Amino acid sequence: MAGWDLFQEMDMLRRDIDQAFRGIGKNYLYPSFLPGIGTGDYPRVNLSEDENNYFVEALVPGIDPKDLDLNLMQGTLTLTGERTEPEHKNRTWHRNERGMGTFMRTIELPEAIDSNKVDAEYRNGILLITLPKPQSVKPKKISVRAE
Repeated sequence: MAGWDLFQEMDMLRRDIDQAFRGIGKNYLYPSFLPGIGTGDYPRVNLSEDENNYFVEALVPGIDPKDLDLNLMQGTLTLTGERTEPEHKNRTWHRNERGMGTFMRTIELPEAIDSNKVDAEYRNGILLITLPKPQSVKPKKISVRAE
């Protein structure tokens, strides 16, 4: 007979609660604008690489670049910002799908990055971040000798 495991029960309860609120968060609460509640999937990002760099492209249309903050620590890139609500007085809203408020997106990078060489540029609603790979992780060609 298997014994009762408190930690397993707590984990199952956490999963059940997460599942119960998952639909509500996606459809009604705009989860990316509720810190600690949502999935943190805003802004949408692409992560790619070439031989020398990692590239992050974040979709942040309508956000002033001054309202964006980037932090890099131990292989984790964190993007925080705020989308402010435009002032529309004397309006009756029929649909309001654009989330407003603060957000935070954390991206785990494959490897450590030299934070002194990171470059970020905002262009046409897209934040382009270039993260140079350290020399230690770049591929090195090794020649084979024959004797």
